[in-house]
Amino acid sequence: MSDLADPGSGPAAAARTGILPYQALNAMRRAGEIIAEPDILPDQLQPASIDLRLGTVAYRVRASFLPGPNATVMERIGQLDGYAIDISAGAVLERGCVYVVPLLERLKLTSGVTGFANPKSSTGRLDILTRLITDRSTAFDQIERGYEGPLYVEIAPRTFSAVVRPGTRLNQVRFRRGSPSLAATELIRLHKGGQLVASEDERQNIKEKLVGVTIDLQGSGRGSLVGYRAKKHTDRIDVEKVGYYDPQDFWEPVYAHRDPAIILNPDDFYILVTREAVGVPPDLAAEMVAYDTTVGEFRVHYAGFFDPGFGWDSAAGGAKAVLEVRSHEVPFMLEHGQTVGWLRYEPMAARPDRLYGAGLGSNYQNQGLALARQFRRG
Repeated sequence: MSDLADPGSGPAAAARTGILPYQALNAMRRAGEIIAEPDILPDQLQPASIDLRLGTVAYRVRASFLPGPNATVMERIGQLDGYAIDISAGAVLERGCVYVVPLLERLKLTSGVTGFANPKSSTGRLDILTRLITDRSTAFDQIERGYEGPLYVEIAPRTFSAVVRPGTRLNQVRFRRGSPSLAATELIRLHKGGQLVASEDERQNIKEKLVGVTIDLQGSGRGSLVGYRAKKHTDRIDVEKVGYYDPQDFWEPVYAHRDPAIILNPDDFYILVTREAVGVPPDLAAEMVAYDTTVGEFRVHYAGFFDPGFGWDSAAGGAKAVLEVRSHEVPFMLEHGQTVGWLRYEPMAARPDRLYGAGLGSNYQNQGLALARQFRRG
């Protein structure tokens, strides 16, 4: 376990820089900085993030957009002639289309924090692109200090059409105080101690305060399952159903070859996995850099959050990072052991009262290669 100092959760911790933990998020809710109707449910609060819920209407728009500094999201939807769809009883968001949905949560930030958002893990594994938008914003997935107003999510299903309804949780938000940074020496110390990424390869794959991860295309040997490729023209997926769908109806298995490699088709979506087991100590949070042109023209991750405690149960062998892979523009060959992504670790403002996997019903603790929770396992 990390021996970083535990700042606790009292008044002194409130002023520390870092990612806000569970107890601080709960305090923001009680103080009226995070507002929702109906009220936020207990299980929306994660160790270092809050799940966000869809409202009752989706607007189909002809293009993705940012409102810019002089417009609200609803003003832009009006300019794009957005078509309102009532999702109260459930509705299908069609693949290849773009939708904007007002969320049930809104913000009134007064404590000097900023916010940033990502898709939830299951959302990314369904190849549903989601991006948070705020009024008068110039960047996706970012919430400025002092923001007061509604929240919206842009939804673009890319492979499977998705059934959603009010309360569906597709993305999540974190809040950060200051500009926390883990010292390079501390990162190297933790990594060498096996507390971040566990691998049979003892070489330290670190650059610019980022820890590299590599692709597993060998598995347990030739013929073993190493990934999945999404089928085209499948049935829609109801994202609220858990363990419901037969993977064979939606996915083609990818098996290890004699020469373990795969050529990514730019029109296809793949689920693959890292060789390494990833761990996140209780005093840290992690995020995967989704797109790094220095290692190739492909994206490896939609859902970049790794909560404190992810993969921390070392007795169970840790947790692999599942990769949501899509090549950009051209076919690209991946080989076993190739570096495909980078993890950025950041300090928490305090150790969370709850950790990922510790009685929270976390879906992907101690995972290996795994599809989204909507699919049957085994």
